[in-house]
Amino acid sequence: MTGYGRGETDHDGTKFTVELNSVNRKQSDVVVNLPRDLVELEPRIRQTINENISRGRTNATVSLHSGSNGARKLALNTELARSYHEAMRALQKELNAPGEITIATILQAPGVMRFPEEALNPEDTWPAVERALRAALADLIKMREREGKHLAKDLIHRLKAIRKKLKEVRALHPDVVKRYRAALLDRIQKAGLPLAGDDERVLKEITFFADRADVSEELTRLESHLAQFAHHLRSKEPVGRTLEFITQEIFRELNTLGAKANDAAIAQRVIGCKAELEKIREQVQNLE
Repeated sequence: MTGYGRGETDHDGTKFTVELNSVNRKQSDVVVNLPRDLVELEPRIRQTINENISRGRTNATVSLHSGSNGARKLALNTELARSYHEAMRALQKELNAPGEITIATILQAPGVMRFPEEALNPEDTWPAVERALRAALADLIKMREREGKHLAKDLIHRLKAIRKKLKEVRALHPDVVKRYRAALLDRIQKAGLPLAGDDERVLKEITFFADRADVSEELTRLESHLAQFAHHLRSKEPVGRTLEFITQEIFRELNTLGAKANDAAIAQRVIGCKAELEKIREQVQNLE
């Protein structure tokens, strides 16, 4: 399911922004983009997202801005600068190398001067990042819920269409044996065989066909599966995978129904049911 969420919070003059967007995917996939000094927070962010979203590809981006006017101020690491200076003097003495060690040389050394966001402590900033993350999740989930309600209406409409076709199958089924009996007697008569309609062998063949073509069990199971599908669709919990499993069971019963029916009119209804169910299967893969 698709959605977008954004959350912001302030901490010691730094504004943290978390943006989330999700797209349809059968499994859960979380991608996190963080500032360099906050990479330690990725497992926590990933866990928080997975606790709230079980399906789809979710992209999370964390950004920060220092100062009320957005200006970035430099921070100086004095201890690191002193270490660089001592190391440079020691190396110069050991190599007996000429030249002057200037402040410019030391300031160019990695890590001596940096922006404040590069020196953030992940443990100190996590509460602020978490607040922004949960605000973004709340927005994302609301959008996904709206989409889910729209999908649920479409699924209910398709369930009704399947129920209607199965009701027609149930009404058509009793005539299947009658038509088979009439066709069998007609073939016997055309073949000139000395068999009457009440002959034991004819009755045995008709009984065998009636038993083989009986789809009452399949219809009962299909009605049960459709009822379960509708029940889970009303649940507030994540049901995407459960509905996927029920959809597979409905497909299986429809295949059996079509194979046993031995009737063109019933086969036509079964094909119509499968067409609706295929659309349901595609939608269910997007449900949470």
